[in-house]
Amino acid sequence: MHVAHLSLTDFRSYASVELGLEPGVTAFVGPNGQGKTNLVEALGYVATHSSHRVANDAPLVRQGAARAVVRCAVHRDDRRALVELEINPGRANRARLNRSPVSRPRDVIGLLRTVLFAPEDLALVKGDPSERRRFLDDLLVARTPRFAGVRADYDRVLKQRGALLRTAAQARRGGGRSPRRAERDSGFEAAGAGDVLSTLEVWDQHLARHGAELLRARLDLVEALRPLVASAYAALAPTSAPADLAYRSTLSTGGDTSEDGASAAVGVPDTQTLSTELGKTSSEGVDVPPHSVLEARLLERLAEVRPAELERGVTLVGPHRDDLVLGLGELPARGYASHGESWSFALALRLAAYDLLRADGGDPVLILDDVFAELDSQRRRRLAEIVAPAEQVLITAAVPADVPQELIGARFDVEEGSVTRVR
Repeated sequence: MHVAHLSLTDFRSYASVELGLEPGVTAFVGPNGQGKTNLVEALGYVATHSSHRVANDAPLVRQGAARAVVRCAVHRDDRRALVELEINPGRANRARLNRSPVSRPRDVIGLLRTVLFAPEDLALVKGDPSERRRFLDDLLVARTPRFAGVRADYDRVLKQRGALLRTAAQARRGGGRSPRRAERDSGFEAAGAGDVLSTLEVWDQHLARHGAELLRARLDLVEALRPLVASAYAALAPTSAPADLAYRSTLSTGGDTSEDGASAAVGVPDTQTLSTELGKTSSEGVDVPPHSVLEARLLERLAEVRPAELERGVTLVGPHRDDLVLGLGELPARGYASHGESWSFALALRLAAYDLLRADGGDPVLILDDVFAELDSQRRRRLAEIVAPAEQVLITAAVPADVPQELIGARFDVEEGSVTRVR
């Protein structure tokens, strides 16, 4: 797979740009703040419908413009597809495939697959659980595009259920005139608690169904990633302790949840413990529980935490509060890994994603956004040797010297919004 052409209209700093690309290595070189990352960000957006730099679409549209358009021609085997995304902040985005509208933008997900390395990846190791959940879910969607719908359905149910819980929590707090809990509960009943609770049970069913599908897919994915991450990390940091992954779930009967949405560190199972708890292990290792078992367990946990949810007004159980635990030897990487080890782990996660997508059929496009400047010479050389055989590699760098010799290829200079091919 490779991108043959990229066209931008009112995207970030570009009023208009047309770029012809080719297989092999292409570097975009220029001072910081000149628009290099904007080019590769656009390709990442086509692949995932999100940016690795910002949480919403508004910053992607050039100041003063109403919308942005990204078009790219994607070649895969003997097929060619022209994918077009129209980004409309505050309104529904639109998509076209081969110049024909599609009913939903997510219908074009999967036509371009990318693996993007960026300085922001350090948050995969040092950041909040939401960063690691996003990594898993984006990879799920890249491998199996229908999971974009599963994730959207789960988010929709979570939002509706959360609104209902907030209403219930407000009624409990404001229902009684006395500060005593009993009187608050009395006020809650008067405010229509029966209706709220019956409606909540319906949303519990929806949450458990969609949540179980997402959870099972994540568990399968973590098991597929574990050996690939260990191998990639060993190649990048051969003298470090071995890297490992585990999935930490809110399905533990003894677990609690923390304020940032992650499972608490004590009493919450990793992938192996979760499978053991649910009666699903085998001599080969973890045997991920089936959807029906996970769905039933989610419903049980929702019933167990119901009082706390009604008190706090938030959903406390589900994939949205889980975490991917990264380990180095016997210690968690978060809080214990050095800066170099953290970088190596983040890179190993991306390299494992690349290997997994390539095993599914066809090399994804590799994007390295200002990564080499962050690495010491040894890690720079090892990373360059690993990615050099990829069908298409796109690199951004502030100066030519940041591009390793192993990755010398086509080059564009980027300065003041102008993109010029020089090699």
